[in-house]
Amino acid sequence: MSMLTPPGMGGKYRITGSTYPRMRRPRHRRRIVLAAVAAVVALGLAGWGTLQLIDVFSGGSTKSTATGGRDTPRCTPSPTTTPARALPRPGQITVNVYNATPREGLAKTTADELRKRGFVIGKVGNAPETYDKKVPGAGILLGATTASDSALTVLGTQLKGATSKADTRTTKDVDLIIGTAFKALDVQKDADQALATLSTPVKPSC
Repeated sequence: MSMLTPPGMGGKYRITGSTYPRMRRPRHRRRIVLAAVAAVVALGLAGWGTLQLIDVFSGGSTKSTATGGRDTPRCTPSPTTTPARALPRPGQITVNVYNATPREGLAKTTADELRKRGFVIGKVGNAPETYDKKVPGAGILLGATTASDSALTVLGTQLKGATSKADTRTTKDVDLIIGTAFKALDVQKDADQALATLSTPVKPSC
């Protein structure tokens, strides 16, 4: 009997030789592990392929590092910019200043300020009866229909809140009728900035 044979066991249970029996793992476990790994890889590839198809049919997107890698829509800017409107300069605009409030001297002081800003001053005085003490806002800008998108636009940069209206005149001069809510013209720096913005070409935005 070998020394490897437990006491009381013999016959067909007797262990002979000088080595221990080797225990092998069942091979079916290895197959299960390999199958699971293959399934995970297949699912990953399928998901990636699906995302690529979605990206193609939705027009595509680019990842922006500025947004932390989130998808942002692609933008194809226009090859040209929108040209700025050809607006007249203040020196090409004649402004009549009328006071529709009970405060005296308001038309003259406002006209003097507009003259300093380069506008040509026409008539200065009290508003006609149609508007006298009937303008509750900051003011009304009046001019011919052709002045709505030119002279009145430039004059409007000097007084926020003024209402622009067209009348039947055929001359190029425009009117500033000062209303009850008027306090002063806008600060010249702000007015100049507003006028510069109107004269700047519009760039395509993404």
